[in-house]
Amino acid sequence: MFARMETLEIVRSDEAIVTITLNRPRRKNAMNPAMFRELRQAFRDLSADPSVRAVVITGAGGDFCSGADLAQVDDTGMHVLPWMRQVGECCAALHAVPQPVIAKVVGVAAGAGANLALGCDLIVASDDARFSEIFARRGLSVDFGGSWLLPRLVGLHKAKELALFADILSAAEAQDIGLVNRVVPRDDIDAFVDDWARRLASGPPLALSSTKRLLNASFTMTMEEAVEAEALAQTANFGTQDTIEAIAAFVQKREPVFRGS
Repeated sequence: MFARMETLEIVRSDEAIVTITLNRPRRKNAMNPAMFRELRQAFRDLSADPSVRAVVITGAGGDFCSGADLAQVDDTGMHVLPWMRQVGECCAALHAVPQPVIAKVVGVAAGAGANLALGCDLIVASDDARFSEIFARRGLSVDFGGSWLLPRLVGLHKAKELALFADILSAAEAQDIGLVNRVVPRDDIDAFVDDWARRLASGPPLALSSTKRLLNASFTMTMEEAVEAEALAQTANFGTQDTIEAIAAFVQKREPVFRGS
């Protein structure tokens, strides 16, 4: 399914779970131009493969991602604006992935790396993880979707505090303000994320994708538009074999088996 990549390790399990590991551990998995391109391609490949049920994004070597590798920005040979538009395309490709995506965050998640995690549907962090909108410390403004994500996750004033001061948050602090779903001991994070990914992968993929799409669109819809979108999605669901199976399983008092059709 996936071509061999320079900066990513991509593995698909028997449960149709794809794990994307950022693989530049000597640079704390900082995203260089190649990684942005490869992530964009990986996200587009996932969007085109309905057999994938769930996605996990993590980092190699004890860190999630320290942000963009500023030492390699000049290596693109491009003007900054076209380069940043490619970064934006990578971010947009992540948000377009229809499957549920879990960020498994250990160690540092800073700058674009923090916003990569925030762009996922669920975030599980180890108890020693650290988060920072580090941009201001580098003389930069937020990117990789941070200006869109942060106000929606924590409110406008808190988003400004995080972005303007560029403070480093512990995992517990990140959870307290709603950036993180769960904080677990580092020794337990693999098992915890594996369990969540399996639960998502065993769910009804078409319905989960519709739910994700409806929730993502909620901030741009009126209530009337939202309930109409719900009605259309639910009408589509009732025409699927998965919904027929779920109703039959409920009547027969057994667990349903969803096939994505």
